[in-house]
Amino acid sequence: MLDHVSKAAEPTILRARDGFPLAATFALPAGEPWGAALVAPAMGVPRRHYAPLQAFFAREGLASLALDYRGIGGSAPPRLRGFRATLHDWAELDLAAALEALRARFSRLPLAYVGHSVGGQIFGLLPQPDVRAALFFASQSGHPRHWRGARRLLLASLWNGLLPLLAGALGYLPMRAFGQGEDLPAGVAREWARWGRRRDYVLSYARPRGGLGFARWDGRLCAYGFTDDGYAPEAAVRALVAMYERAQSELRIVSPRELGVPAIGHFGWLRPSFEAPLWAPALAFLRDALRP
Repeated sequence: MLDHVSKAAEPTILRARDGFPLAATFALPAGEPWGAALVAPAMGVPRRHYAPLQAFFAREGLASLALDYRGIGGSAPPRLRGFRATLHDWAELDLAAALEALRARFSRLPLAYVGHSVGGQIFGLLPQPDVRAALFFASQSGHPRHWRGARRLLLASLWNGLLPLLAGALGYLPMRAFGQGEDLPAGVAREWARWGRRRDYVLSYARPRGGLGFARWDGRLCAYGFTDDGYAPEAAVRALVAMYERAQSELRIVSPRELGVPAIGHFGWLRPSFEAPLWAPALAFLRDALRP
């Protein structure tokens, strides 16, 4: 697997719509691809964690491009304190430019979108996504009402207190200190918390702007949720899917028992051991959706 990654991977620097440099990686099949996909990471997760998935796509003939949002991984400045970025910047400036780069390179191919967690949320902030199909993994609405018990209370306390307070005091959100990925720019953290306090979550930003892609995109969507995912319970996954008003949507809720594994969770599905039971059926959806 690692040998294949090194042969297929092509690191590059993209320019966001405002000129900001974004670290990204193309993964290319040995032969002519049948489609191309943009891979949009989860909150605070660098693109390198998606290299095995990209390598699998490449082996199966699907080209892909994964990026680091501004402030994350190879797109991070030396210091996050004082660095200006918002969550909607990740969509409007970064994802938009990455899709343009993918279209420029594969002008005659159908495009797809693969979003993990927040990657599935901010896809809808693109006004007219030039993609025929989308795969979401563990992507969810973040309002606490979709959780139960102590998790609901914890999430409410994060949105209403801890996240904005820490971001304001430190000038960034110290996600590493909590074992939750890379640190986040303060503006990203504050907007994330603001959306989390709203019942319509990310739609609170999209609706005043005409609904953006949530109201306009009518492609095929397949959303995966996992029964042992405390970050994205089924109710929250369903709530996000429902936001894509015109999409031809299907929801696949998968349990570890179905796949014969002890756990999947929010990040476990990225392990190469899930290639056969999970990645392959997801790719089959894309292959069918992108068929001429």
